Amino acid sequence: MPDTAIPDSTGLPGTAAYTPTERTVPTRSRERASYDKETVHSILDEAYLCHLGFVRDGAPVVLPTLFGRVGERLYVHGSTGSRPLRATAAGDPGLAVCLTVTHVDGLVLARSAFHHSMNYRSVVVHGTARTVTDPEERRIALDAIVDQVVPGRSQDSRPADAKELAATAVIRLDLDEVSAKIRTGGPNDDAADLALPYWAGVVPLARSYGTPVPSDDLDPAVPVPDYLGTL
Repeated sequence: MPDTAIPDSTGLPGTAAYTPTERTVPTRSRERASYDKETVHSILDEAYLCHLGFVRDGAPVVLPTLFGRVGERLYVHGSTGSRPLRATAAGDPGLAVCLTVTHVDGLVLARSAFHHSMNYRSVVVHGTARTVTDPEERRIALDAIVDQVVPGRSQDSRPADAKELAATAVIRLDLDEVSAKIRTGGPNDDAADLALPYWAGVVPLARSYGTPVPSDDLDPAVPVPDYLGTL
């Protein structure tokens, strides 16, 4: 998604990296952590799904959901009756959340069971989610969520009407306390295991798209959009 419309949470020019905090510095494999904004944005923009974690009635809850990025803000939408979305409108405190995104790029098979792993790219965002009430920001956010799934789709579909907007809540999470973590390469077998007769290496995983299947009730005269051919 482009870094447009809302450049960051302050309106001031941003820096090239996020500032590490106690919550964003991993306790293990610190060399895999990155705070580079371009890296973080690329991981977020390639994802369809995020997981939104928060505490409800004293217990942890994690919800898979769609999201969109606009500059230095992430947006999530849902029903106005949803408990977490209601909580973000409860006042200044908002709702403390942790949002994560992960891509699995390969299965790392080692000679020992202990050293099996995955190659991955992940982002973790800590912060306070708040309800978006400004109509223009809501429009930008909802378009971004649609375009996160298929770029360009928001301009090729009917916008939400007044009734649908009234039933939809949008929350915002600023990208302030953020880190990425990335693993690449092969297995890290112990030297004593290198002569063992077990296959070791990486099984790459790649995202792929099938041929678009039209809806049963689609007018045959409506062509497949050009942007679907670029997926």
